[in-house]
Amino acid sequence: MHTQNVGKNPCAMNPFRMPADNTVEMCNMAVCKGKSNFRARPSRWPQIAERLRVLSTAMNLAVRWRKFWKTMSNVRKLGSVLLTGLPIFCVVPVSAQTPASGPGQPTVQGAGQAYPNKPIRLVTSPAGGAGDFLARLIAAGISTPLGEQVLVDNRPSGIIPGELVARASPDGYTLLVTGNSLWIGPLLQDTPYDPVKDFLPITAAVTAPNVLIVHPSLSVRSVKELLALARARPGELNYGSSGTGSTNHLAAEMFKAMARVKIERVNYKGSGFALTALLAGEIQIIFNTAGVVTVHLKSGRLKALAVTSAAPSSLTPGVPTLAASGLAGYEAVTVNGLLAPPKTPSTIINRLNQETVRYLSQPDVRQKVLSAGVEVVAGSPEAFAAIIKSEMASMGRVIKDAGIRTN
Repeated sequence: MHTQNVGKNPCAMNPFRMPADNTVEMCNMAVCKGKSNFRARPSRWPQIAERLRVLSTAMNLAVRWRKFWKTMSNVRKLGSVLLTGLPIFCVVPVSAQTPASGPGQPTVQGAGQAYPNKPIRLVTSPAGGAGDFLARLIAAGISTPLGEQVLVDNRPSGIIPGELVARASPDGYTLLVTGNSLWIGPLLQDTPYDPVKDFLPITAAVTAPNVLIVHPSLSVRSVKELLALARARPGELNYGSSGTGSTNHLAAEMFKAMARVKIERVNYKGSGFALTALLAGEIQIIFNTAGVVTVHLKSGRLKALAVTSAAPSSLTPGVPTLAASGLAGYEAVTVNGLLAPPKTPSTIINRLNQETVRYLSQPDVRQKVLSAGVEVVAGSPEAFAAIIKSEMASMGRVIKDAGIRTN
């Protein structure tokens, strides 16, 4: 026991003592062992107190800063409201209201901004189809001169692409790339849009005639001979088509109506199935696009009698037209083009027309399109509108007379 040193060690009973100078002295237990080397350790309480004071100051500043920015936000909102109302109370010069735009740089009505100033969307049919091919071709060609991205938006076939664009904002940023189904579809079924009132044509881009093709077992070498055979054997010949209202179906029905012959229809799920059936000799006649049947025509497995375009086609050299083969006025072609929502400003329509026609008219682009089995027919918006109205009239009569209707 070392109790004898209590008198010399004031900390023996209490190892901690708070002196007057606010320092904490800790008893060195060595004193209790009879040693005199007592050592004092500085206190950390002043440092902790200082840090708490700095933290409190920082928190006060943060609260004041937040209140300041909240006040400034309200001021900005008030300023925005006041500025919005300025045109009501003061006269602004015309030059200050709408910045001048350079040649070929139309402005969006009411926005005072050069068109385009954001990406453009081309709505079309699913990937891999004719509409998709054309949309990607146009997108690649006009994005650079327009100075903005042009994106392809693939949608399911049918009325969905047309319905989407018909309801889109008429600002030139949502466009439609489609074909005959847009204006023929409403003749076959009810649609949520009017093909004439709800769209503004920009340009017809490409066209592809159908070709009247027969199996070699059918011993005919011309349209005249085919008609003679069909009239001699009414109802015995048949043709294949790829669905009610398709271009090859309507081309065949127009042929029957104008030639006054009875040829039975065999419906297939797609034109590929109809072509296979013709190659197998299951049917005698089909109407199909040149790009699909060219290889079979060259091999001699099939025979081309005529094309359905009004003029001879470079896709089928040496093949006459049906109009020149005894059916005067016959024309039934596939057309694909570019359209915009109704009420789109004419400046935007003209700009898009100029850039699209300029690109499609280039020789290398024409050759690329021809290799894909279609021909460039780029023209004015008015020419495209005339094509639509003319085909609606001619095919409308065929559909009505044949009683064609889709579910």
